[in-house]
Amino acid sequence: MKIFHGIENANIAKPTLLTLGVFDGLHLGHQRIMQRVVDRAKAVKAVPTAMTFDPHPRAVLHPESAPPLLQTLDQRLANFEVLGIEQAIVIPFTKEFSQVPAEDFLADIVHDRLHAKEVYLGKGFAFGKDRGGDIELLRAMSERLGFTSDEVEEVQIRGQRVSSSKVRELLAAGRVNLARRMLGRPYGVEGVVIRGNRRGHTIGFPTANLKPHNRVIPKFGVYATATLIDGVWRRSITNIGVRPTFEDTTEPSIESYIFDFDRELYGDVLRVRFLHRIRDERKFTGIDELRSQIEKDTRTASNYFRHQGVKNMLAVL
Repeated sequence: MKIFHGIENANIAKPTLLTLGVFDGLHLGHQRIMQRVVDRAKAVKAVPTAMTFDPHPRAVLHPESAPPLLQTLDQRLANFEVLGIEQAIVIPFTKEFSQVPAEDFLADIVHDRLHAKEVYLGKGFAFGKDRGGDIELLRAMSERLGFTSDEVEEVQIRGQRVSSSKVRELLAAGRVNLARRMLGRPYGVEGVVIRGNRRGHTIGFPTANLKPHNRVIPKFGVYATATLIDGVWRRSITNIGVRPTFEDTTEPSIESYIFDFDRELYGDVLRVRFLHRIRDERKFTGIDELRSQIEKDTRTASNYFRHQGVKNMLAVL
């Protein structure tokens, strides 16, 4: 996939089939948009292209209410490619850029620079100065400029609209199963393995301590997870929290115990995907009680991993 950082660096030789948005999380609604773009691009012989913005526009215009992002920019771009997007344009979002009228954006960038044959927006997305670029303006401008445009219908699950904000809400509540359904895959974080206090080694459950790149982590607690090591998704359990039994800190940690694995991982970048919530984090009276609970947690996770549906899910991660 070609990636252009800034429209001025975009060397666009062929007509594009375009969508634009933040696309945080690449949930099922976003995936429906990408599928429409990819399918239509094949039909009209154009390059399926996604334009995204970094940082999030709200982080620039209203930082006090800006949402934490579900994905890093690199993760977002990697997902674009998985979904069949062949060209990504990352627009550095600035206050100056926010003042570009939607009409100028469509005429000068979408039409003249990107040679868009068709443009698709997610429901409710708006762009340009004062968010003036809604679907009505896009349809009017596209008819005048000679390209096609449309809005892609939203996705609903259990009567709820699939959205990035809803996924964040579910993760904050520890509801990783429903979040997985909305994302079309288990939610995951990635980060560098750092040195911890090695207490897990002393009680027979060595853990990889992750310093996450992602800002959104699920609710404190213990989860059945899958951890990617050397290209293989391995069964694991992961604790998120402040280790109340031994620590006096408010800094959360992410610690994964990986089944049937014993190798130093310091400095490695790992991916951890959250499959099922086992329990809340709690304080224990000491090491013996903690060890006993971890043994119970591993049995619970092992039983979970035996389900055929879970085996099938792990096979396609």
